[in-house]
Amino acid sequence: MLLRGLSWLVLCQLLGTALNVLFMPMLPGPIIGMLLLFGFLLLRGEVGEPLQQAASSLLKYLPLLLVPPAVGVMAYAQDIVSDFWAITGALLLSLMISIVFAGWLMQKLIDRQQRREDV
Repeated sequence: MLLRGLSWLVLCQLLGTALNVLFMPMLPGPIIGMLLLFGFLLLRGEVGEPLQQAASSLLKYLPLLLVPPAVGVMAYAQDIVSDFWAITGALLLSLMISIVFAGWLMQKLIDRQQRREDV
């Protein structure tokens, strides 16, 4: 069961990487693969037991993915401090854009839901 779930995850990543190389170099392959997996799960309507088991077993190791960024912050602390205001400005700008977009999208979804209920 675990092997089948891991195979699905790896297959989606490989398909995403292939699409990245062939058609969409602006998006990373694993992100495209994750979107493919998300679309597959939406079409299917549920997460199967093998995929659930594989994802659960991988979640145990998620904290290990946070070690390299933490080391990078420590190693490049001087560079981060020298560009502090540029980094802060970029983070604030992206935060504002994300909040505005999320609000706009939520309003569109609420309007769509109300139109469906009215019909």
